[in-house]
Amino acid sequence: MTFDRSLKIAPSILASDFANFGAECAAVESQGADWIHVDVMDGHFVPAITFGAQTCAAIRPHIKTVMDVHLMIAPVDAYLQGFADAGADIITAHVEAGPHIHRTLQNIRSLGCKAGVALNPGTPASAVADLIDDVDLICVMTVNPGFGGQKFIDMTAKVRTLREMIGDRPVHIEIDGGVDPTTAPLVRAAGADVLVAGSAVFRGGSVANPAPYGENIRAIRAAAE
Repeated sequence: MTFDRSLKIAPSILASDFANFGAECAAVESQGADWIHVDVMDGHFVPAITFGAQTCAAIRPHIKTVMDVHLMIAPVDAYLQGFADAGADIITAHVEAGPHIHRTLQNIRSLGCKAGVALNPGTPASAVADLIDDVDLICVMTVNPGFGGQKFIDMTAKVRTLREMIGDRPVHIEIDGGVDPTTAPLVRAAGADVLVAGSAVFRGGSVANPAPYGENIRAIRAAAE
């Protein structure tokens, strides 16, 4: 993965057809997705349970772009190896998920993956001030994590603060939650370059009829740019 700040749309398969994960990944990629975002939830750190490393391994052959794995789980360290083995390009852990986030990020990089850190809406940008040189991505949650389809929480001030903190370092700012053509321009203007979108991408389409996926991706991209 070479770094650039161009806008990237990362559909979240949380909003896709669970019986068709591999085909859904291929479908959104064929329609212009830049990354595939995989939301892993444990029913403990967040309310819902989704899927684990075996699912990531199963869909990896169907993903040609970047597999962006977002771990909404606690504890997290014991599971990093499994997701790295499953083919994750990026593994993101929550700063709130344990007392040793620095060690977690070191572990992720030692496994050959890009390291991401996620911030819940109630967590300030200052929580990652001492981690900037240890991450490749900062994920700003614009909903409270745990399930899809929630209303966007305005975190543009936090994004602007992070953008200043990052400076010219090769660190992505990712937005996760409530991204659509209305909210995308706000976070893009504030400095985000990766936009995770679930229902806003998958709405109206299917594996058999993927054209709406492309229309949705293009609408978000056009609004943000």
